[in-house]
Amino acid sequence: GTIRYEGVVLAGAGAGSADGAAQRRARRGMQMIFQDPYASLNPRWRVADIVAEPLRVQESGLSAAAVEARVGALLAQVGLAAVDGVKYPHQFSGGQRQRISIARALATQPSFLVCDEPTSALDVSVQAQVLNLMRDLQREFSLTYLFISHNLAVVHHIADRVGVMYLGRIVELAPTRRLFAMPQHPYTRMLLEAVPDLSMTGKSRTAVAGEVPNPLDPPPGCAFHPRCPLADARCRQEVPKLLAVAGGGEAACHAVEEGRMPSRATA
Repeated sequence: GTIRYEGVVLAGAGAGSADGAAQRRARRGMQMIFQDPYASLNPRWRVADIVAEPLRVQESGLSAAAVEARVGALLAQVGLAAVDGVKYPHQFSGGQRQRISIARALATQPSFLVCDEPTSALDVSVQAQVLNLMRDLQREFSLTYLFISHNLAVVHHIADRVGVMYLGRIVELAPTRRLFAMPQHPYTRMLLEAVPDLSMTGKSRTAVAGEVPNPLDPPPGCAFHPRCPLADARCRQEVPKLLAVAGGGEAACHAVEEGRMPSRATA
C-alpha cells in the first residue's frame, strides 16, 4: 500500500520521487508516544535534554535560551515543573514518565500524534490522569490522534472513530457511538460481548473460538473465517471488501453484505 500524509507520499509507490523537503515538513507534523514509558526514555539523559532533542534536530537555529524556555513551557503543559528538567527518568513515576514522553512529542508542535497503547503500562488510576491530559491537549492544540489500544474502555473514552483490526486488516470502521451500539462485523460483536458486564451475569456469551492464525501465512478468503460461526464457502475463498453499511460506517464481511447477520439481541 501507500502512506500519504496531507497529500505527501511518505511510503510505498511514489515515495522515491516525492519532494524531500515536503516529506521532511510532513514528518515534522507528526510525532509518536510510545507504549512503555520505562523503555522509551534514555535513562542517561536529563529530562530537559530528552524533551529538547526534537527541537535540536528539527529547529537547529534555536538558541540555548530559547530551547530552555520551550522545554520549561512543555513540561508545564503536561503538569510538570520546569525545574523537573534537571532530573533523570528514574526519579519519576510511570505516569510522570509518560507525561515527559508527551512533552517530547509536542516539542515540534505537531498536528498528528501516533499513540501506541500509551496507557497500557500504567495503573488504572494513572491511566485516567494521562487520558484526561491527552484529551485536554487535543482540545487546546487541535491535535489528531491515531490511538492504538486493546482496551475497549479506553477506546470508548477517547476515540471519535474506531477501526477494528484482525490479522493486520481493518474489518470494521465506524463512529465510536455507532460501533459500540450497533457493531456489524462478527469479530467486533465478539470483542464487545467479552467485556465484563454485571448486567450480563448468568447469561451465555459467544466466545471467540479457535486460535489466531499465523499472520505470515493467513488463511485464504476472510482471515476470520476459521473462527467465525457465520462463515460459508464464499468466506473461505474470497477476501471481503470494506463496504459501507446501513447506519454509518464500513465493514469487511460477506455475512454483513449478504444480510446474513442476526440481530444483536439474538447473536
